[in-house]
Amino acid sequence: MEWTGEGLLIGARRHGESSVIAEVMVAGRGRHMGLVRGGRSRRLSPVLQPGNTIQLTWRARLEDQLGMFTVELLQGRAAELIEDRTRLYMSQLVCEHLRLLPERDPYDRLLGMALRLIDGKPDGVALARFELAVLDDLGYGLDMTSCAATGVTEDLTHISPKSGRAVSRAAAQPYLDRLLPLPSFLTSRGNAAPHDIAAALHLTGHFLNAHVWEPRQLQHSATREALIAALSKDHEP
Repeated sequence: MEWTGEGLLIGARRHGESSVIAEVMVAGRGRHMGLVRGGRSRRLSPVLQPGNTIQLTWRARLEDQLGMFTVELLQGRAAELIEDRTRLYMSQLVCEHLRLLPERDPYDRLLGMALRLIDGKPDGVALARFELAVLDDLGYGLDMTSCAATGVTEDLTHISPKSGRAVSRAAAQPYLDRLLPLPSFLTSRGNAAPHDIAAALHLTGHFLNAHVWEPRQLQHSATREALIAALSKDHEP
């Protein structure tokens, strides 16, 4: 078995004395892993940095085996990311989210969103929408189309923390202490103030924790809170 493609490197871990197991996102193939012999060498170490785009060939005797990668650098981002802490945090968080996905299923929408987040100016609005898309593709998408209580489709201001369904302003009034705020930019193309970004990322973080991190016994991202604080402070509508 053999295929060639272009991939975003989202993780690399040591294997043995000199090799690395690389984890990549490839268009049409999704999250894929493979062994890179000599991956810890002086030549390959700079290539195998999360956030870089690489040209790779995967080979294995059988399709369900780990297989081996041969790699070549196409776009090195690691050096420029190190110079911008917020962009570095963004890249690290995006890669962490992509590693949550099942192996070898295509998630081209998420890959495209991830590349725009990594290459663009740090953007809390785009990050919140990316996290919503991750939840959706994992099967835990939020329903922001109509009010869970009344069925109305306008003036949706809150989300039920249990069902993930939207609630209208009027229906939410008796239960404000139990509901999560739904920033309007998530259901429209309006501007987002810093507090809106913080609220949106609190919302996505709640459902990521409830459905993904906690059930998988994963620790919260060490960089996420710092990134949220920076994005909420620096964002200009």
